[in-house]
Amino acid sequence: MKRNQTAYVILGILAIHDNQSGYEIRRTIQQTVGFFWGESFGQIYPTLKKLAADGLIVPSKSTSAPRPRRQEYSITAAGLACLQEWLAVPYRDDPPRDEFLLKLFFGDKAAPSVSIAHIRKFQEKHRRLLDTLLEVEGLARVHSSHYPGFPFWMLTLTFGVAQLRSALEWSEAALAMLSSTEVGIDPKTASPQPPANTADKP
Repeated sequence: MKRNQTAYVILGILAIHDNQSGYEIRRTIQQTVGFFWGESFGQIYPTLKKLAADGLIVPSKSTSAPRPRRQEYSITAAGLACLQEWLAVPYRDDPPRDEFLLKLFFGDKAAPSVSIAHIRKFQEKHRRLLDTLLEVEGLARVHSSHYPGFPFWMLTLTFGVAQLRSALEWSEAALAMLSSTEVGIDPKTASPQPPANTADKP
């Protein structure tokens, strides 16, 4: 049976951490696969109900004493088999939609300072994320190395670190190239130029 990918994310999370509520699943996604997988959180609760109806997960009693009414779920043997079947299917190459690259592609239609400012913002974002991943990596090596899934978690994490470092290296070269196309522009202090007001022009 074909399922939305949210179902497999939930099954995967429950296969690692059993007895989780919808809120806890959302939080776990944010702290793990959320670094490289944009999940629609509005789909979590409807998908939980569908997975339970299909017998792939089962409601379980809350283990959280302060919130005894919180509904938690556990994966079933059928759910684990479903997850394993999906894992064996070749992954899909979904077409990327990157607005940063799209704007950069059409960058010659604006002043170079516009693209320079976009790249500066790109750098700031990627440096913050790199710092976060390096911190996560250090904590994971200390606290999670005994888990069976640890080598696979590290594969995704180190892939992200390598991508971010490569992107930052590219961004420095991009700034150097663009700064040479506009006399007097310092890429470290460049900011987007507002569009000219053409309302009074004939």
